[in-house]
Amino acid sequence: MAVHLSFLLIFTGLAGSHSITTVSKVSVKHGDEITIPCLYDSRYINNVKYVCKGYYWSSCSTEIRTDSQNSSRKFSISDDKIQNIFTVTIKDVTNKDDDDYWCVVEGNEGSDDGKYFHLSPTGATPSVSVDRQEITGFKGDNINIKCYYRNDGVMKWCKLDRSCVTGSSGSIDGTGVTISREWTSVSTVTMSGLRTESSGWYSCDKEDFQMPVHVTVTDRPTTTTSSLTTVSASTVNHNPVSADQALTTVQGELQSPSHHVKSFGIRLSVIFVVMVTLFIWFIFKRHKQRKVESSATITAEGEVRYMRNTSGEPEVSCGERCGRNIKFCG
Repeated sequence: MAVHLSFLLIFTGLAGSHSITTVSKVSVKHGDEITIPCLYDSRYINNVKYVCKGYYWSSCSTEIRTDSQNSSRKFSISDDKIQNIFTVTIKDVTNKDDDDYWCVVEGNEGSDDGKYFHLSPTGATPSVSVDRQEITGFKGDNINIKCYYRNDGVMKWCKLDRSCVTGSSGSIDGTGVTISREWTSVSTVTMSGLRTESSGWYSCDKEDFQMPVHVTVTDRPTTTTSSLTTVSASTVNHNPVSADQALTTVQGELQSPSHHVKSFGIRLSVIFVVMVTLFIWFIFKRHKQRKVESSATITAEGEVRYMRNTSGEPEVSCGERCGRNIKFCG
């Protein structure tokens, strides 16, 4: 009986050691934050999860728990029971955070299960890094992830608790993966023909360091082409609208208030030109009329004839006599 019990305990311990999966070593630049995924077995869905700090699991100090109501400025934790992954985010990383940590699932009767990872802060370039840890793509599309690493060597693209692509191309869960090396310290990972199964946590792996990346694949949103319908603004809003807001349909096209202002300006300009033209024409006609009248007066004054009386002496001119209304000149 004792032999069977010992065997059961050994079997349980071995099973427990494979029931949680996470990264092993992460390099983070000072001041940045890092999210660590911890994948657990489905039997732990309703169990409490927590993260503790320290080299020895038996003596590590708990930093945050999923059942804790106390908020932490340094740590945050969330549990995705659909994907069977809980994540812990460590903010504003400094040298004080350089330590060993454990992703732990609280078991029954104190039989907790955990997996170790190490956080390595640096003031220089991290051993492995990415532009962002969260990437979203649509089904059937491609996404690109740039992996930066400090030392030369072979880089791998791995899915958490799945296989890795080591060479220039391969596939994970039916999704094509291509790794192209741009220069010594940068490689671009292309995931093509995304599927629903492509969602999950991945990592850029370089030697002992990993940088986790979460990929979310969603359906492409449908787009609806709406036709333009000319309606009264007051009908749509059920309220009177101002002149500046109203739209007027002119010759089948939607006209804006600015169009009316421009049209009014053109009309006003035409009226102004016509008025100036009429004014100039009137002045010119008036000037011409005065010139004609002046010429007629000079002609009348120039036609002066003199008459001699019976004694042979000049008599008052006919024009002067007529001008004085003395008598008719013949």
